[in-house]
Amino acid sequence: MPQADGHPATRLNIVADAHIWGVQEAFGRLPGHEVSLHVLEAPDITHEALKQADVLITRSSTRVNESLLAETPVRFAATATIGDDHYDKPWLEANGIRHANAAGSSTGSVLEYMLSAMLELHARGLIKLPETRLGIIGAGRIGGALADICEALGMPVLCNDPPRARKEGAAGFASLDELLLQTDVLSLHTPLHRSGEDCTLHLLDADELARFKGRGIINAGRGACLDNTALLDWLDGDAARFAVLDCWENEPAISPALLAHAQLAIGTPHIAGHSLDGKAANTVYARRALCAWLRVDAEWDLDGLLPPTDLPTSLTCTSDVWFNLHAATCSLYDITRDDADLRAEIRSGDTNPENIARRFSSLRRHYPARRSWGLSPLTFRHPDPNTPRLAKAMGIKII
Repeated sequence: MPQADGHPATRLNIVADAHIWGVQEAFGRLPGHEVSLHVLEAPDITHEALKQADVLITRSSTRVNESLLAETPVRFAATATIGDDHYDKPWLEANGIRHANAAGSSTGSVLEYMLSAMLELHARGLIKLPETRLGIIGAGRIGGALADICEALGMPVLCNDPPRARKEGAAGFASLDELLLQTDVLSLHTPLHRSGEDCTLHLLDADELARFKGRGIINAGRGACLDNTALLDWLDGDAARFAVLDCWENEPAISPALLAHAQLAIGTPHIAGHSLDGKAANTVYARRALCAWLRVDAEWDLDGLLPPTDLPTSLTCTSDVWFNLHAATCSLYDITRDDADLRAEIRSGDTNPENIARRFSSLRRHYPARRSWGLSPLTFRHPDPNTPRLAKAMGIKII
C-alpha cells in the first residue's frame, strides 16, 4: 500500500493486549506503516503468537522476558502501565529490544485514590486529619506529589527515598527507621526491585512491621513490597491496627484471609490508577513511545473516544471542613463501592486460587468508567473559607 508521497508503506506486525484502552484506534494505524494488529487476551500472548511480531504492547499480566521473546522478531515492547517490573529489562537491552512503560500516566488517578482512602479513614475515625503523620515510602512521581498535597492540607509528612537521597542529598528525606518510629500511617509508592542496593521485595516484612509504632499501612504501589503474610500477623497483634490494600502479593490470586480480615479497612482490585483518563493516558504514553521508536508523528486525537464528563455537582457545606471534603470526594469517586465489589466477588469461603485469580482479574478488566476529578466540577453552597481552598489543593475543580 503506497503512502501519500508515493513511497511504499513499511509492514508492521503488532501484538497487543485486548484490555488496553482504545487499543484498536491507537495501534491499528500508524503513519508510514501498513499495520497488522493482533489483539489477544493476555494468556494468549505466547512465544508462538509472537513468531511473526515486530512490536509487543502489553499490560502487567504478561511477563516479557527471554522465554517469551527469544528467537522472535520483536524489537520493541511497551507496557501500557506505570510499572515495568514484569519486564526483564537487562535481557531486553542485551538483545537489542527497545522497551518503554507509561510511567507518570496514572499519577493523578492514584492520587485521587489515596486522598479518597484517607478521607474515608478519617470519616470512620481510624485517623484524624490533619494531625495524622504520614510516612511515604518512595517519593517519586506519585509519592512526591502526594507529599506536596498532604503538606498543603496541613498534614505532617516524612518521606523515605534512598535513591533520591543519594542523588539530591539527605535534606528533606528520612530513613525507613525514622518512618517506622515517628509516623502514624505508612504509604508505599516504590517500584518493585527484587535485588540490589534498592531491593524493595518485602521492604516491609515481619521485622520492620514489629518496629512500626503507628497504626495503619496503605499499599497502592507494588504488592510484593509488603509481606502479606507478615501483614496478617501484624493486624492480628493489635485490634487498633488497620490496612488499605489496592496492590496485593501474588496477584491475581490474592489472600482471601487478608481480604476477609476485620481490620482490612479498604480492599480494592489494583484499580487505583484505573480512572478512565488514567487508562487513556497509559495508551497515549505507549503509543508515543512506539512512534518515537518508529520516528513517525505521534499525533492522535482521542477526545472523540472519551465520553462526556458529568454535569457540575452542588454540595452544601457544613462547619466541618473534613466532612465537606469527604462528601466531595465521595461524589466524584466512592472508594467504598470498589471495596464492596471486591468483597462480594471473592467470598471468604472460596479458597480456590484459580477462582480468586479469575474473579480478581475480571473486576480489573471490567472496571466501570471513572473520570478525573479535574473534569467533573463541583460547586460548594455556603462554603467556609477552607473547604474550597483545600479542595483545590487536592485537584478538585471548583466552579
